[in-house]
Amino acid sequence: MEFKLPDKALVNKFIAKNKFYERVQISTKLQNEFIKKIQRITWKYKLAEETIGISKTENVTEIQIFEIELKEKEIPKNVLKIIDKTIPYQILYVFIYEENLSFGITLKKDNVTRNYYFSDWNEELDFDFTGIDLYKIYQNLIKAFISLENKEERDFNSIVEIDKRIKILQNEIDSLQNKIKRERQFNRKVDQNKMLLEKKTELIKLLEK
Repeated sequence: MEFKLPDKALVNKFIAKNKFYERVQISTKLQNEFIKKIQRITWKYKLAEETIGISKTENVTEIQIFEIELKEKEIPKNVLKIIDKTIPYQILYVFIYEENLSFGITLKKDNVTRNYYFSDWNEELDFDFTGIDLYKIYQNLIKAFISLENKEERDFNSIVEIDKRIKILQNEIDSLQNKIKRERQFNRKVDQNKMLLEKKTELIKLLEK
């Protein structure tokens, strides 16, 4: 996967998997996950002041782009946590499985992973690598994963919070719908349907904001 970035930003360096799991203490099960699920990790790009000519900030000093070739069509989220724990920078992931492509990014604050965002397989995302500083570029990359109306006019933190609430509501709605299907008592089913309607209404309002 090639991005339209300055030549100086291209690293294209293979990183041995054991470089990650030998630097932090992990279980044998997680180490095996590294081996079984990941074919190859390539450090593709380094976005830094000296490579793309855009100023770093206190929050974002560098952004790395890692290309991960997978042995199966499944994002190894537990493995990503180890990589993010080892690398003290924000990371944009490119996942490759055969002819399929997916993207992921870490929401990091104070070198602590707060959240992950992933695209669907073969979903086209429009990444914006421009900005007044690296923090702005990082925000733009995360916003590419978030589907909200008028997001360009919104404050970044509010976008993240609204998206977080939407995902919570979607999970709660799915869970309630499954409960309603299994519920046999009429009174409980009525209460659950009422709760379901409230959550769906809240979700619609958030999506329309």
